[in-house]
Amino acid sequence: MKKTVLIFSSLFIAFQGYAQVTDTCAIPNSVADQFYIDEVQDSKAVDKVLHAEPLFIDLIRDLGARKGEREWNVGLGINDKLVNDNYTYLIEYEFAPIDRLGFEVELPLTVYASKPDGSKKQSTELNSIKVASQYTYYVSEKHKTSMAIGYIHEFTVAPLNTLQNNPVFNGNVFNPFLIFAKRWGNNFHTLYYGGPYIHAYSDPSLSTNYQYQHNYNVHYMIPGTRNFIGLELNQVWMNQRSEIILRPQMRISIADNLMIGIVSGLPLQKGNERLSSFFRLIYEPSHKHK
Repeated sequence: MKKTVLIFSSLFIAFQGYAQVTDTCAIPNSVADQFYIDEVQDSKAVDKVLHAEPLFIDLIRDLGARKGEREWNVGLGINDKLVNDNYTYLIEYEFAPIDRLGFEVELPLTVYASKPDGSKKQSTELNSIKVASQYTYYVSEKHKTSMAIGYIHEFTVAPLNTLQNNPVFNGNVFNPFLIFAKRWGNNFHTLYYGGPYIHAYSDPSLSTNYQYQHNYNVHYMIPGTRNFIGLELNQVWMNQRSEIILRPQMRISIADNLMIGIVSGLPLQKGNERLSSFFRLIYEPSHKHK
């Protein structure tokens, strides 16, 4: 994973350079930041607060989503594990049919690497079919705060090499969650996202897996740009123990409606999880941002 760390460091240096170039524009950064906030919050009659969205465990839709908003995401993850390294891929579509209500459909895929001794060959699995909804029940532009409630349901899929003898779906994941977000001034953003995660298997001989997930986020939006750097802390409570992964990240806008997110994963405890990287390509057909 040394290559991954080097790639991430190089991209961060390039990102800093991009921000410095942007700072030389004729419009002062503070004015540009306020223009962007006004564009998001005041472009329509429905209230909405600008928040930085985490890149690894992202939101179903923007907090305070407005009718007609939509977004495509494509993701790639590179996971170095003590046992069985893998690559993860995802494609997801988000849309808001009415104000403040968002929906998402996601297909996550995992490719497991072959073992060096040849005991296991490379395999590919469709993890699940994921559907989700999120409703922002509180929006305060005055206090720069939003609150939302949501639910994710996953229909977990059996390994592809067992489908001839087993049903396609082998269980369900139930994942209700709450979100609290606040922007401090124009550039600092904080967000909490958490809830229970319950994996119930169709096979009665398998025990239901109960977890509680906490995700804490802090981001700093670079003045005069739509780019940000930040830290996402993903914590899972399971079997009376806690596992935490730190995910430093950055988002870079490369076109009016296209952004790329870059994330590195650093586990705080020794175990199967080791260093990881994640890349997210974000396409917003109906939005414009710098």
